[in-house]
This record gives sequence, structure tokens and C-alpha cells, in this order.
Amino acid sequence: MFSRRHPYLFFLLMVAGLIAATSVILSVIGLFSPEKRQMHYGEKVGVIEVKGAILEAGPVLQNLREFARSGAIKAIVVRIDSPGGAVGPSQEIFREIRKIRENKPVIASMGAVAASGGYYIASAADGIVANAGTITGSIGVLMEYTNFEALFEKIGLYPVTITSGKYKDIGSPLREMTGDEKKLLQDFVDTVHGQFVDDVAAGRKMNRQDVAEVADGRIITGQGAKQYGLVDRIGNLYDAVDWAAEKGGIQGKPEIVYPPEEKLSIINYVLDRVSSGVRQQLGEISTGVLSGGYIYSPGQSP
Repeated sequence: MFSRRHPYLFFLLMVAGLIAATSVILSVIGLFSPEKRQMHYGEKVGVIEVKGAILEAGPVLQNLREFARSGAIKAIVVRIDSPGGAVGPSQEIFREIRKIRENKPVIASMGAVAASGGYYIASAADGIVANAGTITGSIGVLMEYTNFEALFEKIGLYPVTITSGKYKDIGSPLREMTGDEKKLLQDFVDTVHGQFVDDVAAGRKMNRQDVAEVADGRIITGQGAKQYGLVDRIGNLYDAVDWAAEKGGIQGKPEIVYPPEEKLSIINYVLDRVSSGVRQQLGEISTGVLSGGYIYSPGQSP
């Protein structure tokens, strides 16, 4: 009777039921997939990659926590190829690594570049391995903004801004920054920079003053970083894996495990690609707008 009166509704309910059942089946299958099984049996070293600008922490935090919970993964290597990024995500990942290393060794492996926020993350590990020529350091905070006031006057545009407070449009490209505004932003940058130095000193178990002496935004090589005490060993990814395996008590050649790739539906895949593209564009323009973060750009002094 119901199907005769509401045939389309009945059809939609059937389709929804099939989709729900399929999702449950796929989830169960996923739990027993080779990738998932691999994470829970044996003695392994888990490798988590941090690539590109650090604009969000979610995926890295999730992978760290899964590897931390896995009994088969005896140690973790965080492979970093990043010039830095935003303040918050860098601090979130730093904090998570610090918590994990209380129960499981974590080694940082630096690739081509691990500067600024990239080094911030590395400093949380039990040890750091870098290539001799790895670009690292850049311990500092950068804020920039561009003033278009003269250009607007030249073409006859005179913007009008209404704010709820005198600092609400701080860093506006439409006018020159006041002395009070510059001081406020400088205090903000100095505070965040102090947090950076404190965390590096704590993570590396170094004297704060020793860290502060090289925390002026300079970039250095991996070899130079080792001389300053910012890096422990010179080596590649597999040297870092071997060290992690040793600290994790693994006998013989360690087996390497990477986080399983998330399988997305076609719609989610398209949305993820679009979102990634937007984040990449934001990362590329962040050096030209007012932003708080750890930024390193080749050819530009941080």
C-alpha cells in the first residue's frame, strides 16, 4: 500500500538503505584491509610525512595518534619537507609529538627543507636527522602587508572604512600604519617568537639563550644546525628509520609502514582537490598579506 501511494519515496528509501548498507560493508572491509592489518602486527617503524606549507594540523595529528596507539609500531619517524607555515598548526603538531615521545620514540627526518614551522615540528622529536645541505633554521615570525594608498590616490580611489574599534582594520592596505599599530603588531610578533624559542629549547633540551642566539630568522644548512645543537645526526631517511628502530627496541632490519591512504568517493575527491588548491594558493600569497606564521621564501630574508 505504501509503495503504491508513494512510489518515488519508496524508491528513495530503498536507495538510501542500499547506500548505508554498502558503507557499512566497505567500512568493515577497510578494517581488515592489508594496510590496516599491517599497522597492528609485527614490529615496525611508522613514517609520517609533513610536506609543503603547514596550513592545517588535522591529518598529521590523526596519523600520529593512530601510530601511537598501534602496538606493532614501535617507533615513529616524522619526515619533514616544509618551509614552514601557520603558527597554530605548527604548535599543535609540536605538542602531539611531545606527548607521544613519552611512551614511544619519535625521530624527525629532514629532507630538502625543514625551516621555520618545519623546524618547529622537528624540535619536538627525541632526535633530529638532517642532510648536510638541508635548509633549516629560520626560527622566527614574519608579518607582512602591502600599502596601496599611493596607488589608489593616483587613480582617484579614496576608500572609506568604518570600524568598531581603532585596531579593527590594523594592517589595512588602504592607509599607512600608525605608530601604535606597529607597536601592537611588534609586541604580538615578539610574543609568538618567544613561544617558538621556548618550545625549541624545551624540545631540544637546550639552554634558551643558546637557541635565542640563532633565532633571528637566519637559515642554515643541516651541517651548520648540527654545530649549533639544533640537529643530532647527518643522514637520510633510512638513517632516521634505523635510529628510530634502535630506540624502539626492534631487532634486525626494521619494516617501514606509512599511513594508509584515505579512499575518497568521486565527489569527495573533487572537493578535496579543490580545497587543496585553495589552501595552496593561500599559502603562496601569504607572504604578501598580513599574516602570522613561520614563513621562509627562497630569495627573501624572513
